[in-house]
Amino acid sequence: MKIAFVASEAVPYAKTGGLADVVGTLPKYLEKLGLSTAIILPRYRGIEGEEILKTEIDIAGEKEIKFYKKDNAYFIDYPDFFDRSGLYGTPTGDYPDNCERFTLFCKGALKLVEILKPDIVHCHDWQTGLLPLYIRRAGLKIKTVFTIHNLGYQGRFGSEKFNILGIEPEYFTPEGIEYYGGINLLKAGILYSDAVTTVSPTYANEIQSQEYGFGLDGVLRKEKNKLTGILNGIDYEVWNPQRDNLIYQCYNDYKGKQVNKIGITNECLLDYKRPLLGMVSRIAGQKGFDILIKVLDDIITLNYNFIFLGFGDEEYSQKLKTFERSYPNRVMVNIKFDETLAHRIYAGSDFFLMPSRYEPCGLGQMISLRYGTVPIVHKTGGLADTVFQFNPQDFSGNGFLFEVYSRDALFATLKTAYEIYCNSALFETLSENCMKYDFSWNRSASEYKKLYSRLLV
Repeated sequence: MKIAFVASEAVPYAKTGGLADVVGTLPKYLEKLGLSTAIILPRYRGIEGEEILKTEIDIAGEKEIKFYKKDNAYFIDYPDFFDRSGLYGTPTGDYPDNCERFTLFCKGALKLVEILKPDIVHCHDWQTGLLPLYIRRAGLKIKTVFTIHNLGYQGRFGSEKFNILGIEPEYFTPEGIEYYGGINLLKAGILYSDAVTTVSPTYANEIQSQEYGFGLDGVLRKEKNKLTGILNGIDYEVWNPQRDNLIYQCYNDYKGKQVNKIGITNECLLDYKRPLLGMVSRIAGQKGFDILIKVLDDIITLNYNFIFLGFGDEEYSQKLKTFERSYPNRVMVNIKFDETLAHRIYAGSDFFLMPSRYEPCGLGQMISLRYGTVPIVHKTGGLADTVFQFNPQDFSGNGFLFEVYSRDALFATLKTAYEIYCNSALFETLSENCMKYDFSWNRSASEYKKLYSRLLV
């Protein structure tokens, strides 16, 4: 079985978020199950490879594109669109020609698909939403899977962009890709693919509701028979405390973990004896910063230390830095990306905080579990599918959850977690229980293989 992954990013070539981790890692695990995989990406600035072909694409006029190859990855090269400083935009906003850029990408991917002749084309997010439509329109006998990683990003553009797509007017209807007078490329992927997946079972249900559907809940309910939630995994070859050369000391038990807590608290000038609450996150409203900001003073009063790593929204960033200045030696805020520090926070923290308003899957809680760092999360999406309330009576569960999205619910959960921490023997048991959970890609890859097989029957 041959699978072609088509996406706007994948590690190690280009990354802005979890999408890249999934597209770069899942094929590796499918190969272990006997599948043949290829990845199709834009050729962004700095990506190397061997030129293998050139052709022309008609998008507002003929444009010459080239195809490059490296290992199992194919790159669509058009420097005017992809040789830029950012993948989707600049700090001031999205590129105004993103519709043109990813229409060209999908048309180029169609050419590659015709050459490679895979059994399944697996598309990811709105940037590839046109490809299932193009494949169906071309009459190719190839099945398509479309994965929604975050329904909040849909590829919505004005109606003036429709002619760029190169498709017939019959597609510009409410039953097609029209959306409130404009076009919606994520909607195209949902409608014209053979199967739709999203990145956790709970999120697959949530996005069919008005609260989480971002205007597409009706479309998703209509297409629910082809919608499946398959939980993402993490790469245990990368996230492994027993072999992680970025942390202070490799470990496989609570005692070894404490060496890492000493290391991170010394490095960040924090008090080792207090419980350490870690957070590695993009700074955005979705990630729960509106309620977190309201509870930060109480977190310190409760006796926690707090360490943060990430970047994003400027307003929340400034509030976090103000909080750091108010509590020296109790709070460390790092507004940046730092791979080494991220690993050390996962390894050295006692608790890992993810108060997301919604979370399609989430990788941070799976990583924290791998490192024996107890997650504290809002019960939503993939967080609800991976974190289970700890019961001190029978030692079941692996973390702490709050169901109502509010400052008070978050604080109450932090109090419960603190009480467990104060019982050192109980907390050690909980931490070591966390390390036993398996959220590797092995299980998820098997689920995808079953899905692909059903489509080919």
